[in-house]
Amino acid sequence: MVQAFPYAALLPEQTQISLGNLSGSSQEMTLTLIIIEAIIMQLIQMGNRARFSTTIKNHYIISSKNIFFFYRSNHHTNIKIFEHYTDLCSHLLSRKDIMDSLRNKKFELLFLDVTDPCVFLIAEKLGKQFVAFLPSLFSIIDYGLPSPLSFVPGFGSSLTDQMYFWATVKNFLMFLDSFMKKREILSQYDSTIQQHFAEGSRPVLSDLPRKAELWFVSSDFALDFPHPVLPNTIYVGGLMDKPVRPIPQDLEDFIIKFGDSDFVLVALGSLATQYQTKELIKEMNSAFARLSQGVLWACKDAHWPKDVRMAPNVKIMDWLPQTDLLAHPRIRLFVTHGGTNSLMEAIQHGVPMVGIPFFLDQPKNMVLVEAKKIGVSVQLETLKAETFALTLKEVIEDKRFKSAAMAARAIRRSHPLTPSQRLVGWIDHILQTGGGAHLKLHGFQQPWHVQNLLDVLLFLLGLTLGTLWLLKKMLGLWLRPQGVVRKEKKS
Repeated sequence: MVQAFPYAALLPEQTQISLGNLSGSSQEMTLTLIIIEAIIMQLIQMGNRARFSTTIKNHYIISSKNIFFFYRSNHHTNIKIFEHYTDLCSHLLSRKDIMDSLRNKKFELLFLDVTDPCVFLIAEKLGKQFVAFLPSLFSIIDYGLPSPLSFVPGFGSSLTDQMYFWATVKNFLMFLDSFMKKREILSQYDSTIQQHFAEGSRPVLSDLPRKAELWFVSSDFALDFPHPVLPNTIYVGGLMDKPVRPIPQDLEDFIIKFGDSDFVLVALGSLATQYQTKELIKEMNSAFARLSQGVLWACKDAHWPKDVRMAPNVKIMDWLPQTDLLAHPRIRLFVTHGGTNSLMEAIQHGVPMVGIPFFLDQPKNMVLVEAKKIGVSVQLETLKAETFALTLKEVIEDKRFKSAAMAARAIRRSHPLTPSQRLVGWIDHILQTGGGAHLKLHGFQQPWHVQNLLDVLLFLLGLTLGTLWLLKKMLGLWLRPQGVVRKEKKS
C-alpha cells in the first residue's frame, strides 16, 4: 500500500492560519489536500492500493491578496509565516490518534510533497521509506543533490547555465544568502523536534531529505538546463498530460472567423484573478486589439472591469480547455504565467510563448524559455500595451521561435517512456528491491566540507605551510653557526 503526504496533507480539522497581521488583511486560509490523480490511477492499474489520509474537509480558501503577499514577502515575514507552519506541524505530531492510525497501517512507501518540511518529520516518526516530489530543481542543494555553482544557476538568480566570472560570483553570493535564510527557516522546527523526538534519536531536519529513495522532478530536459543528476533522480515533467480532445464548437467558430491569422491563447493560471488587476487587464486588452489574430483569454467575466471595452478580437471565458487549444493546428502563441505544467503542455505541442511570471519558480521557468529561444518573458511591473503588443507580434512573426518550440517538442516526444510510466516503473523497482539504497551516492551522506574536499585542501595547506616553516627553522639552525664562524675569522 502506498501512502501519500502532499503539502500540509494532515492537519487538524478546520485549522486556519490568520495572515491578517502580516498582510493588512483579516482573511484566513484553510489548507487542503491536492490529489495527484495521474499517479494514483497508474498505481491502481498496476495492482497497488493507494490511500490518502487527511483530516481536512474544506476546499482551498485563501484571499488573492494574501497569497500574492506570501510569495512576494520579505525574509522576516516568511520567518513569521513558518512559525505558523511549525505550530501546525507540532499539532499534527501530537495527534496520537492520527499518528497511531498511520503507524498501524502496513504502508510500504510514502509520497512526500517537499513544499512543507514537516513531511520529513512525519516520515521519520513513522519510520517509513519515502519518495519525494520537487516542482523543479530550484533548491536541490538543500536535498543533497549535486549542484555545481559554476554552471547550475541558483533559484532567483535569473542566470543561465552559461556563466562567466561575475555571473558565477553573483550565483555564489546568492547561494550563500539563500543557504543562510533557509537554515534560519529550518531552525524554526527545532523546538518541534525536541518536543516529539526522544533525546538521542532527534533527527537533523536538513539531513532527512537525503533519506529519499527516489526524487521525482516535475520538469524535462527539453526545457531545463543540462546538469548532473543522481541515479535516484527521475524527471517526470508532463505527468499531468491529458489526451487531446476536439474543442467545443463555439470556440472553433470563433477561431475560424480569423482565417489564416489563427489565434492566441491567454491563460495565466488558476490564481489569475489575484494579479489580473484592472490596470493589467486594460493594458493587455489594448495590446490584443492591435493583433490580427483572435484571442481566447481565460478570464472571469465577473472580474472584467465594467469601464473597459473588450477588443473585438478577444473572447473571454471563465475556463478554457488549455491542452486541447494548445494542440489546435491554428494556434500561433501561448501567453502564460510560466507555471511548469503549462510550459510542459506548450512544449508538448510545439507552441511558442510569451510569459508574464509572478512568483515561485515562474521567473526561473521563463529564464529557461528565453534561453531555449522558445519565447520571451515580460515583467509584470513594466507591462504596457504598446511594448507588449510589439513583443507578441515579434514572437508570432519570427519563425525562429516556432522552430525552437518544434525542436523542444521533438525532444519531449522522443522519450521511450511517458512520465507516468517512468514514475510508476521506478516505484515498482524500489518496491521489489526493498528500497533505493543501490541508487544513492554515499558521498552525499557526507558533510558538505567533506563532499567538497575542503578537509583535504585544509590538510594539504597545513602540511605545506608546516613543511615550509620546518625548512625555515632548519635553514636558520644551519646558517646560525656559519655566521658565528665568519665573525671569528674577522676577529
